[in-house]
Amino acid sequence: MMQEQKTSMHFQGRAHKVGDHVDTDAIIPARYLVTTDPLELGRHCMSGLKQDWIKRINRGDILVGGKNFGCGSSREHAPIAILGAGISVVIAHSFARIFYRNGFNMGLVLLEVGDRVKAINSLDQLEVRALDGEIINHSTGETIRSLPVPEFMANILARGGLINYVREKVG
Repeated sequence: MMQEQKTSMHFQGRAHKVGDHVDTDAIIPARYLVTTDPLELGRHCMSGLKQDWIKRINRGDILVGGKNFGCGSSREHAPIAILGAGISVVIAHSFARIFYRNGFNMGLVLLEVGDRVKAINSLDQLEVRALDGEIINHSTGETIRSLPVPEFMANILARGGLINYVREKVG
């Protein structure tokens, strides 16, 4: 039997907050769906929301959404674009269910925190311990709790997504 990998799922970065009901077309507009290259998609991440949004992002920064983040179509390009932009974690009030599953399948860590998302402001310095379900806001000193990433999902994330996970299991 194959040994499951453990990963720390520990992230640090600046928060970049967006509003409620950010749909997949705002995350990556349809005109950019001619590729699945993460870096190319990442260059256009959130351009449906604000054209120069990506210029404010540093690798390792953290995206913070409101209610129903990732609603709209079921395109896998949306989490790929977020990853390609250098963001490994999205914290939100709530996620659209298809986006939630697509995010994990593509290797993107997603944490739902409900109304506690209001305790995070843009540019706050965050530390995320996804396996523990802890988000430490170093700008305010607050700790926000979420459900921890389950071990089986952490194993998928550790391999960069579901396709790599399945390849390893059947290979």
